[in-house]
Parts: sequence; C-alpha cells; structure tokens
Amino acid sequence: MTLTTKWRNRLLHVGVVAVVAYCLAPFYWMLVSSLRRTSDIFDTSLFPRRVSLENYRAVFDPSQGFARALLNSLVVAGVTTVLALLLATFTAYAMARLEFRFKRLVLTLIIATSMFPVVSIVVPLLKLFTDIGWINTYQAMIVPSMSFALPLAVWNLTTFFRQMPDELEHAAMVDGCTRGQAFRKIIVPLAAPGIFTTAIITFIAAWNEFLIALSMTNEPGMQTAPVAISKFSGASQFETPFGSQMAAGVLATVPLVVMVLLFQRRIVAGLTAGAAK
Repeated sequence: MTLTTKWRNRLLHVGVVAVVAYCLAPFYWMLVSSLRRTSDIFDTSLFPRRVSLENYRAVFDPSQGFARALLNSLVVAGVTTVLALLLATFTAYAMARLEFRFKRLVLTLIIATSMFPVVSIVVPLLKLFTDIGWINTYQAMIVPSMSFALPLAVWNLTTFFRQMPDELEHAAMVDGCTRGQAFRKIIVPLAAPGIFTTAIITFIAAWNEFLIALSMTNEPGMQTAPVAISKFSGASQFETPFGSQMAAGVLATVPLVVMVLLFQRRIVAGLTAGAAK
C-alpha cells in the first residue's frame, strides 16, 4: 500500500467520523441535557455534573399525558405504514410490469403530489374533517399522512420492482402458478428488502409528523408525541421546561434508533438492491 493510499484511507476515515459526529451531536446534547438537574439545565459542560432523572419523572407525570401521546404516535404511524405498503405494493408492481400510455406522466404526477407543502392542504382538510366529524380522531391524522407517504412508497417500490427480471413470473407461470400466485409467492418474498426499507422510511416520516397532528387535534388525549412535547408546560406560564422537553425528545427518538439498529441489515439490503448485477 502506497503512502498516498494510506493518507487517502485516513482522510476517508476522518471524514466518516466527522459526519457521524455531526449527525449525532444534537442527539447527544439532548440526552445530556435530559440528565441534568433543572438548576443545571443551562450548563454547557459535555457531561452532567450530577446525573438526575427528575426530567424523566416529570415527563411521565399524568398531567403531561405523554404515555398516551406515545401510544397515539404508534397507532398513527403504524396504521399509516401498513396501509401505505398495502396500496403501494400493488400499485408499484402494476407500474413496473404493465405497459400503457402516459405511464411516465402518471409516475411524475404521483411523486409530484408528495411535494405540496403540508400547510397548503391543512386548511381545506380541517374544514372537511370538521364538517364530517373527524376532528380528534385517528383517521384525521392517518389520511393526510397517507397523502404524502403513499406517493413516496409507490415511487420507491416501482424502482425496486423494475430491477426484478420478468423471467421470475414467467418461470412460475410455466410451473402452473397464476399471475397473482407468482406475485404472492415469488415476487413479494424477493422484494422483502425493498418493502422493509420503504416501511421504515414511511414509519419514521409518520412518527415525526407534526403540523397535521397539531391541526387535527385539540384534545390532549389524542395528541401525538411531537405535539405533546411542544405543549409541555413548566411550573409557571413564564417557565419553559427545557429539561422535560429534552427527556421527551429522547424517549420519542429512542424507538426509531433501536428499530433502525435492529433491522439495519434489511435496510442496507433494500437500499443497495440492484446496485450490482
């Protein structure tokens, strides 16, 4: 190995470490701040002088309703992910396998719908959901989230299905399978990495959604975790509970981090599928 190659590898490692540190620094500071005492919350040291769990106890105070908010986030994100995957899998397979006029235009329109700013649809949806009695319901948060999650899922899975050779279905049909059986028994299992990656992306996006959940709910019992965190109150109206908000942020982030760490192999397999022939 030449000297130039060694320095190139070292610079690459330094660059990777710098990017990782840059990405993890906000989470680390949030974790450290959540472990500080209220009197030390504005301390700028890298480690808390004295570790305290008072912020976590405050988060789970019944008056905050944060446990219920976490459950609401799980329901909304979970249902959104399942529905988006069910619809996107069939749609993407059809878009990848069927030939019809204006297919490229249809795909462009599908992805374009996810580019509308959320604020542009909140007001008309709020009026509609008020008229049909959907305010403070799960469907009022799931349906708008679907409008953004579904196009991205369709686009991602369409690209994945296109990379799978048509001969897979043809071989299954020669062996006696119908088109539907070939899709269910051959294509879906082979597409598991791409479907799983899409599910993770969809779930994270739905879990972190804020504006729709804030607009469609005004009852504390129906608020999701991001909305509940934004409404944490201190001992008085002039006090902002930074420590409790940091602790709640950690609790809302940890499930996503754990999920990604547990299923990182499947995620990487889905992201790199088709990269090499």
